[in-house]
Amino acid sequence: WRERMYRVAAQLDPSTYLALARAVYAEMALAGVTAVGEFHYVHHRPDGTPYDDPNAMGSALRQAAREAGIRLTLLDTCYLHGGLDTDGHAAMSAEQRRFSDGSVDAWARRHAQLREDALSDENTVVGAAIHSVRAVARDELADVVAATPGEILHAHVSEQPAENAAALAHYQRTPVGLLHEAGALSERFSAVHATHLSDDDVSTLARAGATACFCPTTERDLADGIGPAVALYDAGARLSLGSDQHAVIDMFEEARGLEMHERLTSNERGRLSPRDLLAAATRHASIGWADAGEIVIGARADLVVVEAESLRTAGCSPDQILLAAIAQDVTDVIVDGRVVVRGGRHRLEETPAPGGIGRLLHDAIDPFWRQT
Repeated sequence: WRERMYRVAAQLDPSTYLALARAVYAEMALAGVTAVGEFHYVHHRPDGTPYDDPNAMGSALRQAAREAGIRLTLLDTCYLHGGLDTDGHAAMSAEQRRFSDGSVDAWARRHAQLREDALSDENTVVGAAIHSVRAVARDELADVVAATPGEILHAHVSEQPAENAAALAHYQRTPVGLLHEAGALSERFSAVHATHLSDDDVSTLARAGATACFCPTTERDLADGIGPAVALYDAGARLSLGSDQHAVIDMFEEARGLEMHERLTSNERGRLSPRDLLAAATRHASIGWADAGEIVIGARADLVVVEAESLRTAGCSPDQILLAAIAQDVTDVIVDGRVVVRGGRHRLEETPAPGGIGRLLHDAIDPFWRQT
């Protein structure tokens, strides 16, 4: 799947990226998602040379989010090396070249321009990401942190045991240890996946006030493992949820997965309450929208209506709907006070379009598979 993914990524250009992202973001809106943190690292042409506008691909994502009706946090990702093993960092492969700016300084210059370009875009927050300690070396991590003061910062962390083994063998540090040493961990930091953490890693993330972003459907689909969600929560870290690979876009399923995975590993029920799961599913602050995710005076008018009498939710106590509903039970979505989904139809479907968003997705995806 990885090689096929690279072949698909090699075909992307600003036009096809726009079409694909618009369809995916519209699917997310239909599922009740009002804001997305996009881990963005398809920056340049396939051979690694910049477009005339170095942020053309990021601009395509910004346009896609606006047209789909959801807010975007563009997590502009620093990605400099092809991997890490006991001997050190590998060079970028041909398939990875378009992900890299070549150095932290070059990434920081392009990133600063992206921030400048988005200053007047009320629909976009520009954040930053360290792809992983495999893709950014120890002596480069602190430079990324220094180049992004006050910005939301994410990183893939300990997604697989091999990453931990390589970091320990080469640096004598876990990935969390390396990020802590570089000053990356704080309340603005999210550890994505956080699957294979030591007890010390858990404590370190919690002491920093960091967030752990779990993506349960992806983590089980890729056989990556089950992360220590309750241990992190009990230690004081915040939990959030993502969809990652987008093979499944269903935040109900992601929220349930957090609890059900804990049940499997602990043999106990009720590890996380529905209220805890709802907080994780609506934690917009971790992607830079601190005024969203709650129905309170002064918050953004993000409202999601869920059918309470579907085949899945009929008879549910309201506080249990999160444990029974699926994405298709979302009927209406309002983002920043604007209706994006009404009666199960996305606003992009207001003009006649056979097949609706499903057809939009098919038409955006099918050309890639034909060539791979």
